Amino acid sequence: MAFVLSSIVACCGYDRAQHVPLSEMPVVQLDTQHMGMDVVVLKSGRRICGTGGCLANAPLHQNKSYFELKIHSTGVWGVGVATPKANLDQIPMGQDTQSLVLRHDGSVYYNSVEKSRLPANSLPQEGDVVGITYDHVELNVYLNGNNLHCPASGIHGTVFPVIYVDDSTILDCHFSDFHYTPPQGFGKILFEQQIF
Repeated sequence: MAFVLSSIVACCGYDRAQHVPLSEMPVVQLDTQHMGMDVVVLKSGRRICGTGGCLANAPLHQNKSYFELKIHSTGVWGVGVATPKANLDQIPMGQDTQSLVLRHDGSVYYNSVEKSRLPANSLPQEGDVVGITYDHVELNVYLNGNNLHCPASGIHGTVFPVIYVDDSTILDCHFSDFHYTPPQGFGKILFEQQIF
């Protein structure tokens, strides 16, 4: 019986010696294959500086995603979601249908239209942590764990987390091991294999 089974398995092209088990799931990080020409990504894909934008290496497939960034040095920056077609050299982002982003001035832009704005006393500063939730309809912003109640929508299709920087900004991105607990129902970004 074992001989028959091993013959069938060998006939189908499965060779145990060539099988490599996936011992560790990939890590969500900034994707150096999808970034602006003058962007610098450091710290194992977690820190961004320079000029331009960078997508994360995992699309937002699950229903409710959460990620954070910590502001180490402020200047011009933005965070949100974008399609793979987004121009990562165009700063600020949110000027077309390819990105929906919170900008450093507290405005949330999509297609050159201000979709929402943070309360005036809630502009992120150096040392603050900005959290982003996205549920395939709405993007929402959290500051140091507090919901700022400024939902924005409009973008469609497959989107990725996007962060852009300019003017000496340094940001650290957190796609897991968060500073603050994600809102109820939201969680870290999962690769498609982890969802099923």
